Order: sequence, then C-alpha cells, then structure tokens
Amino acid sequence: MKKYNRVLAIAGSDSGGGAGIQADIKAISACGCFATTAITAITAQNTLGVTDIHPIPISTLKKQIEAVLEDIGTDSIKIGMLHNSETIIAVRDILKQFKMTNIVLDPVMVSTSGNNLLQTEAINTLIDELIPNVRVITPNIPEAEILLGEKGLSQKDFPEHARNLGSKYKVSVLLKAGHLNDNELIDVFFNHETNEILELKSQRITTKNTHGTGCTLSSALAAFLAQGLELNDAVQKAKDYINNAINAGVDYTIGKGHGPVNHFFKYWS
Repeated sequence: MKKYNRVLAIAGSDSGGGAGIQADIKAISACGCFATTAITAITAQNTLGVTDIHPIPISTLKKQIEAVLEDIGTDSIKIGMLHNSETIIAVRDILKQFKMTNIVLDPVMVSTSGNNLLQTEAINTLIDELIPNVRVITPNIPEAEILLGEKGLSQKDFPEHARNLGSKYKVSVLLKAGHLNDNELIDVFFNHETNEILELKSQRITTKNTHGTGCTLSSALAAFLAQGLELNDAVQKAKDYINNAINAGVDYTIGKGHGPVNHFFKYWS
C-alpha cells in the first residue's frame, strides 16, 4: 500500500479562509501532502481584519494533537497562531512527549490587517519555551525585530540578521523580506545545521491579495520537509510555491480588504 506524506498543522482557524488552518490545509495539499490539524483558537476574521478570538480549551487542543499522532502520525509539523502562554506550553509539552523534531514555526504575532494574534506577555514564552524545540522559524521583519530586540532591519544586512537569529536561538531561520519597499525582495535562509546562507530573490508583485502568505509559506516548507527534502531544497521549493501562488492570485477579487493567494494555481486559475 502507498503511504501519504503527512503534515500536522497546529494553528488558529480563519473564518475567511485565507490564512490560518484553512491556508495550511490548502498549501499542504497543493504541495503533495496529507494535512491533519489541531486548532488552537477560532477567529472571526475576513479580508478586513479580526473581530474576535476564542482560544480552544487546552485539554481539547492536546487531545487533537494526541488523536493525530497516536493513530495517523506525521512526517513534519507546522505551528502557527498560538495566542497565549498556556497554549504555547501545552504544545511544547505534547510535542516533546511524542519526540517531534521536524517542526516549522511561523512565529505569528500580528495579522496582515494589523490585529494582534499573540498576547504580548506570551512573546517571551514563545522565545524561551518553544523556539528551542523547533527546526526552522519563518519570521517576517516585525517578528524578527522583536526576536532580535532591534529596529530598522535593512535588506543589505539580512544575511547578518538571519545568522544572528539562528545563532541566538540555535535554529534555522527563513527571514522574509515582504515588509520592505524594494522592488527586488531577497528572503534569506540561514541553515543552522550546515552554517550556510541561502539568498532567495524575487520581484515584488503588486497586489493587495497577500492575506495568509506567511501561513502558506511555512506550510509549504513543512510539506516539502515531510517529503524528505534537505532543508535548502525545501526552502527553495517553498519560496517558489508562494511566489507562484501570489502571482496567480493577482487578478482575483474577493472581499473588501486583503484577499488570499491562489493556493491551487497548478490545478485551476
């Protein structure tokens, strides 16, 4: 019998379907893997923003993860929105219990529309308790500034910033350049396992349909790692996938704010 490559996504639900667990499922599926989920919080959300967040009870969250890992298992894990310290600790504990190591963490702190998705007091918990237990983190510039404790990150210093993050937290780092204003965007990947720097160049795509890009990229990366690719190759394929998904979504309109990318550009457009 054939076996699926499996990815467990641990994240919040986006009722608008563009980000969160919905984007994770779409990206993981489009990249050739079987998606399982554990929902950390339910958000009332659309293209304009987040109007409500309801955290899932810790016992229910843990039971979701246990149900997946005890029966289906997984080849990699993607972690997104965790919202509060209690959730972070619970996820850390259960992943350590099951000895999970092939983990991609998108350190979600603020949504595309500017809403806080991680309580301020939980940032240190994320840094101290979860980041040391994952394989790759995928911060954008605002998140990287918080993790580094410095402001004004510039494109020319991206390799240094990525390396500093990786050295500080003993983790591989995909530092995303999307918040910069340059026409050429250069994401930088620091591979902590090989001490390599990989520059991922792309041209800026002019579109307001960028909701869920971080969720989508990190889920694609987890999917390619689940298929057994080496880190550098998985990062490059994930970057190519998100670029194509953004480009394929440019001509669509949905909602009144930031629309989603086109996760299934390979299958319909």
